[in-house]
Amino acid sequence: MNKPKTIFEKIWDSHIVHSQPGFPDVLYIDAHLIHEVTSPQAFDGLIKRKIPVYRTNRTWATADHNVPTKNQDLPIKDLLSKIQVEKLTKNCKEFCIRLYGLGHPFQGIVHIIGPELGITKPGMTIVCGDSHTSTHGAFGAVAFGIGTSEIEQVLATQCILQNKPKTLKIKVDGPLGKGVVAKDIILYIISKTSASGATGYFVEYTGETIRNLSMEARMTMCNMSIEMGARGGMIAPDETTYEYIKERRFAPKGKQWSSALQYWKTLPSDEGAQYDRVLSFGADDIEPMVTYGTNPGMGVKITENIPFEQDFEKETDIKTFKRAMDYMGLTPGIRMEDLKLDYVFLGSCTNSRIEDLRMVAHIVKGRKKAGNVEVFVIPGSKQVEVQARVEGLDKIFEEAGFELRGPGCSACLGMNEDKIPPGKYCISTSNRNFEGRQGPGARTFLASPATAAASAITGRITDPREFL
Repeated sequence: MNKPKTIFEKIWDSHIVHSQPGFPDVLYIDAHLIHEVTSPQAFDGLIKRKIPVYRTNRTWATADHNVPTKNQDLPIKDLLSKIQVEKLTKNCKEFCIRLYGLGHPFQGIVHIIGPELGITKPGMTIVCGDSHTSTHGAFGAVAFGIGTSEIEQVLATQCILQNKPKTLKIKVDGPLGKGVVAKDIILYIISKTSASGATGYFVEYTGETIRNLSMEARMTMCNMSIEMGARGGMIAPDETTYEYIKERRFAPKGKQWSSALQYWKTLPSDEGAQYDRVLSFGADDIEPMVTYGTNPGMGVKITENIPFEQDFEKETDIKTFKRAMDYMGLTPGIRMEDLKLDYVFLGSCTNSRIEDLRMVAHIVKGRKKAGNVEVFVIPGSKQVEVQARVEGLDKIFEEAGFELRGPGCSACLGMNEDKIPPGKYCISTSNRNFEGRQGPGARTFLASPATAAASAITGRITDPREFL
C-alpha cells in the first residue's frame, strides 16, 4: 500500500526531473510569470550565452512593479521605470514571449492576472521573480518566488534546482465573526507564529474556516504565507476552486476540462498524511487585526493596545520592538484606535481584486472620507478596473473622495511614483510594513480592506464593525 501523501508532496514529487541524495531536486516548472524588475538580468544572461527560452508557451509577462498608476496612456516619466518597461518589451519581442504591457486589457499585477486569466491551476508548479508568488497556492499549486539567477534557469531549461521544504499544516476552524475577513485571519496567524515562525516550511491551510472562504479570500491567505517565513502556502482545490477557473481564458475546455477535473480531485492530502508540524487556531478568537510595528508579525486586535517592552521575553524581540517604536514614532501601551492617519492605500497583490473593492464600496457608500487623509484605490488589473466601473464602484469611490487609479503595484512598495511621504502614517491593504517599504521614512499599518475603508471615513484607525 502506498504511503499517504500531502498535496504538497504529491505535486512536488510528480515534478521531480532528477533527484540525488545531498543535492537539490531538479524540479519541472509548469508556469513562469515574469515582470519588468527581476527579469532584465536573467535575459541578459541568456543573450550573453546565446541561449533561447526553452518553452515560451510556459512563460507569461506583464508590467506591474514600476509602472505609474496615473496617465498610463502617456510615456513613463520616471527614467528607471521607463528603461525597465522598455527592456521587458524588447526582451519579450526578441524571445517570443507573450506580454501584457501597459495599455493591454490583461495588464495588471502578476499575481492578480495569473488566476483571473486561468493560467493558475491546481497541481501546477508556478514560479515568479517575486516573493508573493505564494498567492497562486490558493488553487492547490506549489508556487514560490525565485531570484534572478533562478529566473534565468527556468527561462533556459523550464526547470529549477530546489531543496524540498518541510510541511506545516495550519488548521482554522469555526465561523468568522462580524467584520472579520481573510486578511484578519492571516495577520492573526502571523502575530501568533511571528514573522519567521514558518521558516523552512511549505504551509497547507485547512479547516472549516478556510473551506468557507471564497477563492479571492484564499488568495489573500496564501499571498502572505511568505510573511511568516514560509516558502509558500497552499489550499487544496475543491468545488469553489473549479467554479472559479471554469471558462477562464487559459482554463481547459471540453474533454480537457473533464480530464483536468479528474486529476485535480486526486490532489487533496490523503487521510493519514504526515506533516512535519501542525498548528490549530479557532476562528472565534480572531477579530479585525492591524499591525503596529515594522514587520507583519507585529500585529494586534484592533481593539487592543500596543504592547509594552515587558511583554516580550527574548532580547532580540525587545530590540526589534524598541526600534519599531522609534521608527513608527509610537508609544507602548496606547490604543490602536487612537492613532491618526495621513494616507489610506487600497491595493496590492494581497487585496486589489474585485471582491476587495466591493468590500470597500459597501462600507463607504454614501459616506465621505475624513479631511485629513488622502485615499488611493488601485485595482489589481485592467480587468478589475473595468469590472469596478461596470458595477459603478468608481462613482461610489469618487463621491467618497477616494481616487481610483490604474492597475499596478503602486504604494505597496517604494519603487514607483506612488510613495508615502517621510514620517506620514498610512493604513494599507498590502503585505509588508518594513521600514521604508512604502517610501523612505513612511510608516505603515497593515489591515484588511474593510478596516482600511472604515479608517478612511474617520481619519484614524477604526474598527470596521462600527460601519457594518
